[in-house]
Amino acid sequence: MSVQNETEGRWYEGITRYQWLVLAIASVGWMFDVFEGQIYAVYKTPAMAELLVGKSDAYIDWIANVGLASFLIGGTVGGLLFGVLADRIGRLQTMVWSILMYSVFTGLHYFATEASHVVVLRFFVAMGVAGEWAIAASYVAEVFPKKARTMAGGIFHASSVVGAVLGSAVGVWVISMAHWRWAFVLGVLPALLVVWVLVSLRESERWQADREESSKKTKKKGGSLRELLGVPQWRNRALIGMGLAAVGLGTYWAIYAWGVELVGEVLGDSVSGDERFRYGSFAYMLMNGTGGFAGLLLFAPLTMRTNRRFAFAFYHVGAMIVVPIAYLAPTEYWHTLVLLPIMAFFVVGMHAGYAIYFPELFPTRLRATGASFCFNVGRLAAAGMLFVRGWLRYDFDLGLRYSVSLMALLFAVGLLLLLIAPETKDQELPE
Repeated sequence: MSVQNETEGRWYEGITRYQWLVLAIASVGWMFDVFEGQIYAVYKTPAMAELLVGKSDAYIDWIANVGLASFLIGGTVGGLLFGVLADRIGRLQTMVWSILMYSVFTGLHYFATEASHVVVLRFFVAMGVAGEWAIAASYVAEVFPKKARTMAGGIFHASSVVGAVLGSAVGVWVISMAHWRWAFVLGVLPALLVVWVLVSLRESERWQADREESSKKTKKKGGSLRELLGVPQWRNRALIGMGLAAVGLGTYWAIYAWGVELVGEVLGDSVSGDERFRYGSFAYMLMNGTGGFAGLLLFAPLTMRTNRRFAFAFYHVGAMIVVPIAYLAPTEYWHTLVLLPIMAFFVVGMHAGYAIYFPELFPTRLRATGASFCFNVGRLAAAGMLFVRGWLRYDFDLGLRYSVSLMALLFAVGLLLLLIAPETKDQELPE
């Protein structure tokens, strides 16, 4: 972490205690965001199997895909809503409402009696999760100086690994001690983070200064989707960012999230259903805590040494090569323990770039709205990719391995977008 910054000196020199506190709280919030999503990624198959008793494995897979798609669509709606609110009423109170929303609706999964209940609840959980990401990413970008912004953004997003590992750990241990419903009850705990936010943080000074300046000069109001999509400069950046996020999120949920099921398929009938689930959860925890974590941490120093576009391209090319190998090659359990972490390095690692890159694309009055548009409208396109994967498996009977491997072609789309993406390294945040 002693990487030279984009200008001079060590990136962490001169960082204040309060700036570290902002990074810590933003990271914990994002960690819990991911934990909420990972609970479903880990438990989707046993939960849906119970709620859809008597249905085929392919049909259960399809409905589990619908639940993932509902999460992505809810993220689009909530991300835009909370992103606009953050630019209009401030980062702090909007963050509080987003955390409360995803905590409460995760806990309500305990009472689900039908698969449709879970699908609907995933929508509302995602609204809060998506909103919190855009707010926290913008907050970190505004609080840290230019020399530290890249590493701070990378560390912020890398905290997601902790949430993913916790979700997997719940799958390894809780399933043998309690029902899957209790795993979702644990999702209420992040609501306690609200207390820490309220007593520790103050509103972003950059946002406050922008609001005061706007009131004096009657500039365009903050959080305007009309300005974001109406002004060519911001619209082009928003659409490019959305495309990159759509590739990253679509491949995450259509490829990465099925690692547990891949392990189960490799093990076959050699172990019981619960044992397959525990082995799969352990492999999922390993791929998050090793390859995924390393990939996220490396993005920031790599983009500081090179630039944003090169770093994204490196991860896209690597993912396009490794994903088919990781899903088609394994014939033994230990194969998955080696290949899935390598795949995780590339598929997950590129996501750190979103927290660094998206806030750099937009001015303060549009930063949370623009970053949220990129990341969360990208979820909507990603939801369509999930239906394609489910369609390939359910209607074309390609099986888990081939249907997932074909989705790796999406990384080529990301490479094409990078040809026209603006470079933001060494630039001040736009105003």
